[in-house]
Amino acid sequence: MEQLIQDWGYVILFLYSFGGGFLALAVASVLAYAGELNIYITLLVAGSANFIGDQFLFYMARSNKHLAKEIFKKHRRKVAWAYLIMKKRGDAAIFLQKYIYGVKTIVPLAMGLTKYSFAKFTLYNAFATVLWTALIGWASYSLGSVVIEMADSYKNFGIAIAIALILVIAYLLKQIDKK
Repeated sequence: MEQLIQDWGYVILFLYSFGGGFLALAVASVLAYAGELNIYITLLVAGSANFIGDQFLFYMARSNKHLAKEIFKKHRRKVAWAYLIMKKRGDAAIFLQKYIYGVKTIVPLAMGLTKYSFAKFTLYNAFATVLWTALIGWASYSLGSVVIEMADSYKNFGIAIAIALILVIAYLLKQIDKK
């Protein structure tokens, strides 16, 4: 497993962070605490991929409105939520979308369909990405000892607990998404 992390860890982190990355950044930061990855490279890879992913979505919606509208048909509830965030919070929507499960991809697409400035989106997206990467990455790195200690305490039940925890979190996020 260690060799897999060393060989492919940053590639997996980049690909996962391109479309979101919250969980991947947290896990990679804990792995960095454990010495499996470098924290600075982890933050750079996750942040770069997240920034590029949002820029890609914004540009795709701006240059291919038909495809973006097709995506929106499948996610009407999330789109409505994204528009509410954009209407109530304005520019802060770019910052908020980094932390809200289910709308991370919708907000850049929605903004790309509007007349929102590409330069302004790029600037706010850069600041939001740096803040997101620093908060999630450093918090997870700082809590690395707690996570590793918990993993050691429950190593006999580790896989079962991890699967159960993932299922519970996924269920809770879906419930929040429905509201």
